[in-house]
Formats: sequence, C-alpha cells, structure tokens
Amino acid sequence: MTLYGIPTCDTCRKALAALRGAGHEVEFRDVRKAPLTAEERAEFLGAFGDRLVNRSSTTWRGLSEAERAADPDALIAAHPSLMKRPVIRRGQELHIGWSNEQQRALL
Repeated sequence: MTLYGIPTCDTCRKALAALRGAGHEVEFRDVRKAPLTAEERAEFLGAFGDRLVNRSSTTWRGLSEAERAADPDALIAAHPSLMKRPVIRRGQELHIGWSNEQQRALL
C-alpha cells in the first residue's frame, strides 16, 4: 500500500497512523520530494478527475486567476501540494481523502 501526500498534512498523518495501526504495511511518498510522474498524474486524474485538485488549500488560494484556469495536470505538475490528500494505492485500487467511506474501505 502506498500513501501519497505531504508530511505536514494532518489528514495524511492520521491516515498513515490508522493504516499502520490496523496492520497494513504502508509506504509514504512525499509528493513534494518525489513528485508524481506524468503517468501517475494521468492515472490519478483518470480515477478522480478535477477532484484531484484541492481547491480549499493554501496553495490554491495563492494562485492567480490565470494559474487557476490551467489544466489540472499542469497545475499538479507545477504545484504538487495542490493534490488532494491523501491518495492511497492498494494494489490496483485508488482512494482519495480520508473520509469515513475511505476508512471503512481500507481499515
């Protein structure tokens, strides 16, 4: 299982702790230090569409209107912390966020 996020994100830390606490072996991938590849971005955007862009983030609020109008792939390539977090890969399954629904599916 791989959790994609950033180490300062409270939701990522909660998800990582809960998954490990439930006995899952989880690799954490800091998307700022190891950004998503073009293939990963395409896969994630294919699975989640525009939901992959976190429009309530500090990074989003700091963007100009012109930057906000960019393609989601280009936005996440340029600003990895714009990705909604966490994205969790379990085998071929992809999950986004840490809602009750995601917790039920993964724990």
